[in-house]
Amino acid sequence: MQETIDLIAHRELRSLRRFTRETGQPTRLADLDLEPMKSVASIEIDEEHITIQYNKSTTRHYNSNVTTQKEWVYKYNDDAEFTEAIRRVIELSRKHLYDMPENVACPPGCAECCSGYEPFVSAEDVQRIADHLKMTYDEVMRDYVVPRPSADNSYVGWLRKVSDDLADRCVFLMGSRSGRYYCGIYAARPHDCGAFTPIGCEDVDTSLPRGGAYKVGSPFRPKRSHRR
Repeated sequence: MQETIDLIAHRELRSLRRFTRETGQPTRLADLDLEPMKSVASIEIDEEHITIQYNKSTTRHYNSNVTTQKEWVYKYNDDAEFTEAIRRVIELSRKHLYDMPENVACPPGCAECCSGYEPFVSAEDVQRIADHLKMTYDEVMRDYVVPRPSADNSYVGWLRKVSDDLADRCVFLMGSRSGRYYCGIYAARPHDCGAFTPIGCEDVDTSLPRGGAYKVGSPFRPKRSHRR
């Protein structure tokens, strides 16, 4: 049976009075947070302490949001019960250390990440694509990049889609359907694409088999003839 807040307050008041008698340090019930721990957001454990962040709350204003959360910190290594509980967590972690994630490789021809995402491109990416397609930098920017300079000058834009719909497929994606897709400029793909890892990715065509090999066809070729 769950205790009411009044019963909790009476119990903790007795604890505070006992603490005061034993240590001589003054305590007040008003200084004790009696709100139950709910909605745990994160747990951090180091060699001495456990820190739990909980009861996160957001107050929304027209022009800003105010987010608050509570934090409980406990020095557990003086508590035999707590130390044993954390030891069990560590042993479970060791047990699962070499568990493989579900997605360690993309299903051949999936290309879900090539739709709905806008890989950002740097000036170096654009030049590499231009060299690969035997085009000029300006031609690639004009035909295949949506310009949007970044504040730190790291990026110059993102790759276009085959239409104005951001959920559409990348302009460089080749193939007729899921399972047969492949990148038409794979060797020159942007850094964002090359750095992508499927580990933990949830945007996967689960209907595709994991085995097999990628079926790569003809590379992407510009529709118009470009000469330097």
